[in-house]
Amino acid sequence: MNRVLRATVVVASVALLVLACSKPAAPTQVAPTLTTPNPSKVADKPVENGFSGLVPDAPPPTRKVTDGDGGEIDNLAALAVADIEQFWAGAYAAPLKGKFAPVNDLFSYDSRYKNGQFCASDTHGVPNAFYYPIKGTNCPDDRPSPPGECTNSYNTIGWDRGVLLPEQRSSGGDMGVVVVLAHEYGHAVQRMAGLEIKDKDSQTVGEQQADCYAGVYMRWVADGKSKRFKLSTGDGLTKLLSVMIGISDSLVTSAVSDRMKRRQVHGSAFERVTAFQFGFDDGVAACAAIDEHEIKQRRGNLPKEFVEEGQTGEYLISPDSAKTLTEVAGKLFPLAKAPQLSFDPVFCPDARTNPTASYCPSTNTIAVDMPKLILMGTSLARGAPFQGSGPLFGDYTAFSVLASRYMLAVQNQHGGLPLDNTNTGLRTACLTGVFTTKFAKPVTVSSGASIALSGGDLDEAVSGILSNGQLASDVNGQSAASVFARVDAFRGGVLGDEDACFKHWP
Repeated sequence: MNRVLRATVVVASVALLVLACSKPAAPTQVAPTLTTPNPSKVADKPVENGFSGLVPDAPPPTRKVTDGDGGEIDNLAALAVADIEQFWAGAYAAPLKGKFAPVNDLFSYDSRYKNGQFCASDTHGVPNAFYYPIKGTNCPDDRPSPPGECTNSYNTIGWDRGVLLPEQRSSGGDMGVVVVLAHEYGHAVQRMAGLEIKDKDSQTVGEQQADCYAGVYMRWVADGKSKRFKLSTGDGLTKLLSVMIGISDSLVTSAVSDRMKRRQVHGSAFERVTAFQFGFDDGVAACAAIDEHEIKQRRGNLPKEFVEEGQTGEYLISPDSAKTLTEVAGKLFPLAKAPQLSFDPVFCPDARTNPTASYCPSTNTIAVDMPKLILMGTSLARGAPFQGSGPLFGDYTAFSVLASRYMLAVQNQHGGLPLDNTNTGLRTACLTGVFTTKFAKPVTVSSGASIALSGGDLDEAVSGILSNGQLASDVNGQSAASVFARVDAFRGGVLGDEDACFKHWP
């Protein structure tokens, strides 16, 4: 099979949101359902841009950080834990069992230095964050020299102040750090509720539940109830989700040959954003509804593959590949009159020219700005075992936008549908999701090649939805203000069909 589109799978975080020593899961319940989203709201809150981060004159940390350096990052992390504990002290209730109790200790290390240990593992070269529920030994790194004494601890949250948290803050601001600790505290909440699972080779349920609990806490912050942090429902939330989706496990095949690393395969970033949204929208009960069956339903038949060692999985974005993608769209969504593809600027009397790619209804033409399409889909970091933080861009970030313009042609020939309003953008996102799922199966094109979508392309499309919204835009390039609405619409298509897209957004 010719890999025209990339063949990677983005599954979880080797650098973020890893539960090191406990594998919680949830009891089987009715999973949360997604209805037609309000394009101008996130949950029941209006979409508003504004300040997100640590507020001036915030109450100080309430916990000591063991082996911390007293610096800005450790202080921010300690403030985050204090805020998260304040939230859970008031929010811990049914269906969670037992009572809330703070974790015993907070531990900081710098992954750039040797001799440190956390959770009985070396911390050198491990940009990570953990929740450690059982007894173990933590050792400081070799700064200052000689290193300090090792200490025994249990029920502890630890983080890398040297690489991971600074990167998260650089990409997502203060809230990029806070979401790391909110997830890790989610694991502590699972343990308090007695939700461990027996299968030690799978953490998917536990990881996505923790993402969901992070969403529950972030809703509290967005509601203005935190005394330490603010989160806007517009650009603030969008940036936070972009940072979450940009952290992943090693992409190479060898990553799953080691038993311990196999346990770090937690589910795609697409799935994890969904879990976060469940918590933000519907609270603790929605998190408890996440189990293996619910995740399997949400995952469907989407590809879950790794890249071979030494490969990036990225395909060259060019006029030829753009033509191939359009040919694939024509096979999956046949039209009586196929749209023409142009790489030159074209005049359109009934729509504004959009960045990257446009569809003109009156001429039935898709116009592509190839340099911008290439720039949109180019990821310099792709293929590295640890990619770092930040939005996850790749070839399908660009190709999905091109596919979305073909979906406007589908709507145009469907008849009687407006192409220039908010419903159009969400309908387009939904249809592009349908295309994405269909393209998971091989399609033979005129050259004789058999091509197919691969695992991580889904996440690259979601990154585009979060960062620029073009995939979810109408013919004038306008998209819904609510990032949740955009993601909801795309997810609805990924898990549904085109009839549902036309029904929900008439």
